[in-house]
Amino acid sequence: MFSYQDQFSAATKSNLQAQLDLINTLTAKAFEGVEKIVELNLSAAKASLEESATAAKQLASAKDAQELLALAASQAQPGAEKAAAYGRHLASIVSATQAEFTKAAEAQVAETSRKVGALIDEISKNAPPGSEQAISLLKATLSNANAGYEQLTKSTKQAVETLEANLSNAAKQFTAAAEKTVATTRAKK
Repeated sequence: MFSYQDQFSAATKSNLQAQLDLINTLTAKAFEGVEKIVELNLSAAKASLEESATAAKQLASAKDAQELLALAASQAQPGAEKAAAYGRHLASIVSATQAEFTKAAEAQVAETSRKVGALIDEISKNAPPGSEQAISLLKATLSNANAGYEQLTKSTKQAVETLEANLSNAAKQFTAAAEKTVATTRAKK
């Protein structure tokens, strides 16, 4: 039979390894998210440069001020739509990365809680009389830690949902403003 010290030592080693595994997983997920954002930004920059060159050629070939305004107005709507699409894509990447973080952390917390709970149960079976209070304290500590984690998870999810809603609203407002500008410019013709 193992002594309590051996049980705690084994549990500590197991917990440390699980934490290292979680850190590795979260780091990999973070790099994947950053890689997707960099890829999105490079793609958007390339497309923007190409479109800017085309637009500059069109604007330079305008014969008069009205044609110049008409060309500028015709480019406002697609630009607003592309900006809105960029915002949605960025929000999607952030949301997916956060979901992966949450999934990995939840799995780790659940596994650690299970192992610690099993260890506490094993200790309580072999505990000497009079140690009930200490075991109750350990169980309460585990329960409080789990409750704190659940609250943190809920808060993180709410923050991401708020970010997504704000990005969506900003994209809608930007598109509406661009549409209004285009409509105003066309009405002046």
